[in-house]
This record gives sequence, structure tokens and C-alpha cells, in this order.
Amino acid sequence: MELSNNQVLITGGASGIGFALAEAFLRAGNTVAICGRSRAHLSEASLKLPALLTLDCDIANSKDRYNLRDWIASELPGLNVLVNNAGIQRDISFAAGIDEFLAGENEIRVNLEAPIVLTGLLIPVLSKNANSAILNVSSGLGFIPAARMPVYSASKAGMHAFSMALRLQLAKEGIKVFEIVPPAVDTNLNPEGRAGRGNFKPDLSPKAFVAAVMQALEQDIPEIGFGMTAGLLQASRADLDKRFAEMNSRV
Repeated sequence: MELSNNQVLITGGASGIGFALAEAFLRAGNTVAICGRSRAHLSEASLKLPALLTLDCDIANSKDRYNLRDWIASELPGLNVLVNNAGIQRDISFAAGIDEFLAGENEIRVNLEAPIVLTGLLIPVLSKNANSAILNVSSGLGFIPAARMPVYSASKAGMHAFSMALRLQLAKEGIKVFEIVPPAVDTNLNPEGRAGRGNFKPDLSPKAFVAAVMQALEQDIPEIGFGMTAGLLQASRADLDKRFAEMNSRV
């Protein structure tokens, strides 16, 4: 993948992995736009990186998705890199039924439906521009599900399958499809769940993770893992079953 002279859109780009990607792409010589639903976070990101283009957008909202497409046509018609990064994570127990799932945000809508719809909306733009690529951020939990986060795990497994199928479909269109598979990274993802686990704080920073991702993108590696997730990409079913049992041994 060409790392410079691109027009890049990153969903959920105001913090965490998304912001680290925005910073890395800016430094590589690209025009970068980010969208998110928090105006405060977008403003903070703009203060840190004044060159960023920003748009208020809740990708779970159908109207906002179409507004984003129209904004791209107006403000970033040369868009050739879409980064589907925005996501939410929740600890949910189905032991007592459906109520806990229904009481919070819908991970399927945000993590899986939204990237699928946005990809479909923006492919007509990407296909018109050279060196186009789609970067889908999934998760190691899409390969080894965490029992405490069943819906998040399922949504990221869906992203993995979608990325594989999309890569094959779009090869003839000249659009490359990459899957970025983070391990646990020190972000503000699922603060309630992490607090319940003793304020769990991963050692890996978004900046360090993204530095490795950029190197892999330059080498055209289609599935990009790091640390534990690099091994998952090559693991056998027996290996995955063993790791699943180990990870969920306290459930």
C-alpha cells in the first residue's frame, strides 16, 4: 500500500487506535479526515493535529452515514483510503436473558453493520481513485471470543469474515482490503468492563501498535496482527480451542 499522497477517512479517529492512525497518516504526507460522535473529542484531536479534517458523525445512525457520504463527495472527493475503526465494547451476560444486552449500545450496529454500510456507500468513490484501500479494524477476540464480551467478539468475528470476502470481491476493482487485528491496547475502550477487572491496563500503547501496522501496510500484508494476535492469524483450530479454554477458564 502507498503510505503517502492519499486522502484518508478514519471513523472513530479522535482517540485511541484511530487517533494514532490519523497522526501516522498525517506524518506520512496524507490528507486525513476523522469522524466521531463526540464534538469534544474531535475538538481535542484538532488541537493536537490542526491539519485534521473533522466531522460530527454517529455511524450507528443511518442518516449520519449518508451525510458522511455526501460530506466526502464535497470535501474529500479524492478519498482513496477508508479506515473502519470505530467500535464499542461491552461486558454482557445473557445468563438472566436479554435485558442487559438491550439496555446499552448495540455492538452489532456499531461494530459490524456500520462498517459494512459505509464500505458500500464509499466504494463508488474509492473505485474512482488510484491506490485505493480499505482498512478494517477487527480484534483478537474475533478469533478467540471472550465469554464476558460475547456480542463484541461476534461482531469482530464478522469483521474478519467480511474482510476476507471483500478482499476477494474487490481485487478485480483494484481496491486492496486489509484487516488490522489488535491485541489488548491501552485505550478508553470498555472503561466499565476494565474497571470491573481491577482497572485492567494493557502495556501496549496505540502509537506503538500503529507504528507496526504502518510497516505492515507498506509491505502489503493483508492481515496484520501484533504480539498475541500475530500468532492467532496462523493458529490451528486446536490452538484456538486451547487458547479459548485458557482465556475463559474463570467464567
